Amino acid sequence: MYKEKIDAYFDDPARRQELIRTVSRLVGVKSVKGEATPEAPFGPGPRAALDEALKICDELGFATRDYDHYVGLADLNDKETQLHILGHLDVVPEGMGWDTDPYTCVEKDGMLYGRGVIDDKGPVAAAMLAMKAVRDLGIPLSRNVKLIMGTDEESGSSDIRYYYSKEPYAPQSFTPDANFPLINVEKGHLMCRFEGHWEKETVSPRATGLTGGVRGNVVPPEATVTIVGLKAADTAGLCPAIEARSGAKFTCTDTADGVSIHCVGKNAHAAFPEEGINAICALLELVAALPLADCASTKALKALHELFPFGDTRGKALGIAMADEVSGELTVNLGLMTMEETGFHASIDSRSPVCATEENCAQVAKANLEAHGIEVPVAGMMPSHIVESDSPLVKTLLGCYEAVTGERGAKPLITGGGTYVHNIPGGVAFGCEFPGFDYKMHSANELVPVDHLVKSAKIFALAIAELCK
Repeated sequence: MYKEKIDAYFDDPARRQELIRTVSRLVGVKSVKGEATPEAPFGPGPRAALDEALKICDELGFATRDYDHYVGLADLNDKETQLHILGHLDVVPEGMGWDTDPYTCVEKDGMLYGRGVIDDKGPVAAAMLAMKAVRDLGIPLSRNVKLIMGTDEESGSSDIRYYYSKEPYAPQSFTPDANFPLINVEKGHLMCRFEGHWEKETVSPRATGLTGGVRGNVVPPEATVTIVGLKAADTAGLCPAIEARSGAKFTCTDTADGVSIHCVGKNAHAAFPEEGINAICALLELVAALPLADCASTKALKALHELFPFGDTRGKALGIAMADEVSGELTVNLGLMTMEETGFHASIDSRSPVCATEENCAQVAKANLEAHGIEVPVAGMMPSHIVESDSPLVKTLLGCYEAVTGERGAKPLITGGGTYVHNIPGGVAFGCEFPGFDYKMHSANELVPVDHLVKSAKIFALAIAELCK
């Protein structure tokens, strides 16, 4: 009923420019998680992004509220709430390999480039302007929609837990932080942190330090190890074969008492670890081949290499590989590791299918790590999230997607990426990634076609009209 009005509204070139300006303002704030303060629970960057988003919503004429700088809220009207739209303003670190400044939104050939243009600042901007369109067009509503803008999605979503500790769930919810047509099944999550400890060593050659990773939910693009008692000439000969197998690149540099080996891989979202090149795992493969002394640090590194061999993104070596027809295969990403003179600590990001349980997944991973002499302080499961495909919300949103895109027979999807609605009853993920396009999520040169954001805004406006009419 309202599709033609919404199409005409967003087909106006002025709306397209308004959307680009809004995305640019948000992308211009480097909102990577930082040190917490009472006024900035996730650091100054996320706080600044929240302030900017609330300022934009104020300018658009929405009633806004700041929930102790954890999340910001924008209301379309003052009626009873029917719908929550949940987006986030925090971003993962930029990493290496950008062709443009990641915190300047660049428009080129119909594309927007910048950290957050698709994850998730661009979608938040599309939702803002969808709400504005519904208001500007005078579409009659009997219910309210709240846009909830969080600041900690990339690091655990404690912001949303804080909000819902104070406010009730809405009857219906979606997050524009995944894929179209719609995601109604999200894999579970194996949460596992592990570590090793030993007395300070004096033997040589041995590893004295290793660091790698930027976020647990990102395939680590870089890692570095320091070795005493060897020189670059002793290590460089092993690099070409491992580089050929893995796609990683090594740089060996002599130091005062040894060698520093730097590995460059390729970052990707941890839900799809096969799309990246895990620099930690590639570096462990090289270290395991070096003639290191038989000591505790060497044994720990070789154990980690055995449990997380390069290319094993399905947890076979860890003993937890599994799959089911509902949600597919389990995935594993060794995302963070730090080793010093007397120990190491590390963590994995594992997306688990519906069939995964504490018994067949978390306990098995813990037992196999401990069998290699590794301590496991944390090993637990977050269950999968499933919303029935014939629910009114799913059917309505798919109908809006089909109406705007012209596609027919759209079916719900499954994802390994946990979203804001993972723990929200009945919530689904809805946009903004369209099928068949590589947005370079969590990678360098993150991008989105402007037309995709415009089309998303149309879909969201129609969804608000249908769900809140």
